[in-house]
Order: sequence, then structure tokens, then C-alpha cells
Amino acid sequence: MFIAGFPAGAWGTNCYLVAPAAGEECVIVDPGHQAARGVEEMVREHRLKPVAVLLTHGHIDHVASVVPVCGARGVPAWIHPEDRYMMSDPEKALGRSLGTQLMGELTVGEPDDVRELTDGGVLELAGLKLTVDHAPGHTGGSVTFRTPGAEDLPPVLFSGDLLFAGSIGRTDLPGGDSEAIMNSLARVCLPLDDSTVVLSGHGGQTTIGRERATNPYLRQAAGAAGAPAFPRRGM
Repeated sequence: MFIAGFPAGAWGTNCYLVAPAAGEECVIVDPGHQAARGVEEMVREHRLKPVAVLLTHGHIDHVASVVPVCGARGVPAWIHPEDRYMMSDPEKALGRSLGTQLMGELTVGEPDDVRELTDGGVLELAGLKLTVDHAPGHTGGSVTFRTPGAEDLPPVLFSGDLLFAGSIGRTDLPGGDSEAIMNSLARVCLPLDDSTVVLSGHGGQTTIGRERATNPYLRQAAGAAGAPAFPRRGM
């Protein structure tokens, strides 16, 4: 499997292009703020052909470029129905003004083709098989995407803002729920093999094994005591 990623925009949100190999069809995960140029550069450099955009949740730092990216390639965007409204009304999702000086020029709204994700659904796109897990807590419609492992490759979890290296997503914005995110960590992350590579919405990659051993929030989800107060990371 081929994965190329880069941090984009004011929040350094990770955007990923995933394909069976360079030179083949791909999916784009979370083209956020100011990601369109980076997507085009990756597509050109690695000779990729995008067939879909996958969104881990609806916050503007993860979806800001979905309209131009989908429009340029004529591809659909997949999002959980509980977060769909955020593409057209990002300020409602944040409970505050975005701030034009920070965001600059911003295109909001839905692309022409929007498809809705379901918990446990399996997407077969670009020669890939990705399982969708509904993981509310950061937002009501947060999801993760995971790929199975192979003989020479570990499984991969695209965790969005559910799980980071050493932390988890914030829960203090509209739709956030600290109890729900702990339940999502327990249900979605803890059953995964330690070798699973975690590619999150912000920051560097990690593994489930490393987070199981060291992440205070994942340890609390597993029944350990002493997690710190809930974080304020990401959007």
C-alpha cells in the first residue's frame, strides 16, 4: 500500500493520499484548509488518480478544500450524516466566528456528490478495502477508516481527531462529548492489534501498541486511572 501525507493550513491538519501503489487510483483523506495545492502536487508527483474523498469528520480544518478537490476531479465525498451540515455551516459547528484573517479565502458548501458513511460499512475504492467505524466524541459524526494488514504490511488506522500520539481530540466544541470519546476509544481502538499504524488528523504517526502503553487517555479507556484533564488539540 502507498500512503503520502502532508500537514496543511493554519492548523497543520494531515491530509493523506492512499493507493495500492504509486501510479494507481487513490482516495484522499481529509483535504482541509489550504490542502488543494498539496493534493495536486502529490497527485502529479506520484501519478495518482483520485476516485473519492473520505472525511473523518466535518470540522473546517478537515473539509475546507473538499469542494475544489472534488470538483477538480469529479469525485464524491464521503462523510457521516451527523457531520454533513458542517460543510455548509462551519461556524455553527465551532460555536464561533472563523476569523477571515486566519482563514483567508474559504470555500464552504458541499461538492456535487456527497455520500454518507455508516458504522461498520466497508468501502471498496481504488483497489482498497477500508472499514468505517463511527467514533463520536470529538464530533457526533466522527469516524475512523482502517485497512487490514498483509503479510509484509501492518494494519493502518486513519484516526482523524479521535486518537493522536500521546493524546486525543478535544471535546469542548459543539457536538463534543468526553464520555462518548472514551467509549469510542474503548470500542474502536482497544481491540486493534498493537502493530496497527495510527495516522491521525494532527501530528506524527504512532502505533496502537505505543498508545496502549503510554497514552493516558487510552489507558483510562482500558480501565487505568489517572488521565489528565481533557485536551484542547486540533480545531
